[in-house]
Amino acid sequence: CIIILETKINSQYKYMGVTVDSVSEVVNIKAAEIEPTPAFGIGIDTTHILAMAKVDTNVKILLDIERVLYS
Repeated sequence: CIIILETKINSQYKYMGVTVDSVSEVVNIKAAEIEPTPAFGIGIDTTHILAMAKVDTNVKILLDIERVLYS
């Protein structure tokens, strides 16, 4: 599977394709469903987590894809 991403590089938006093994679901998330990343405690690195989203009764982790790709 190829996922198409829009990222900002040097103040310009660029599109790129990222190859992944599989995609389990595609979800439309409303802004009202997004919350800041909670504090998980000492020893848990959350630098690649952008936010959390509550969709129905599920919680989704939103990755900071730029940080994942470029760090």
